[in-house]
Amino acid sequence: MRLSHWGWVICTAVMATQAQAGPELGDYRGLPVDLAAAATAYDLAQFKSDRSELERLLADDYTLAGSDGKNETKSEDIADAVAPERKTTYVAISKQVRKVWPNGAVLGGVVDAKGLNGGKAFVMRARFVDIWAERNGRWQVIFTQIYDVPVQPDNCRSARGTSSPSAQAPVRHLRRLTSASRSVY
Repeated sequence: MRLSHWGWVICTAVMATQAQAGPELGDYRGLPVDLAAAATAYDLAQFKSDRSELERLLADDYTLAGSDGKNETKSEDIADAVAPERKTTYVAISKQVRKVWPNGAVLGGVVDAKGLNGGKAFVMRARFVDIWAERNGRWQVIFTQIYDVPVQPDNCRSARGTSSPSAQAPVRHLRRLTSASRSVY
């Protein structure tokens, strides 16, 4: 298979991002190049609360099924993602699941996070599944399911063994806690 100029640019960007990535990014090596680039961009968009990238990467018919039993639309999810009162100080994605078929994929895993919401500290762990669809030559997330997983004392440690890495923006998984858990953070 021969890659176009832009295919090589995307491939190089994904490899460079993976080489410099912290635990806040998933490992998308081995996926189709365009899907890996979209998944990496989505992780970064969530991490940086980048409204324009979230608008691009979430399908217009996107649905989030949260751990509180409620569904959110694309616009509701993005509004939560860019809320100014949230600050994430640590995010790590682990236990990834990757299933790909023509024009579709499931990418999931476990996210551990720490941070502040409204001045209150939180620690959370959740399992998530993102369903991706390739439509009109573009990969977009069409559905996310997330649910809480009990937090263990050492779950929020980085690969280097420290407990205070420097993530500075919220990610989608922080918005999916149950109503009872929301008061913790």
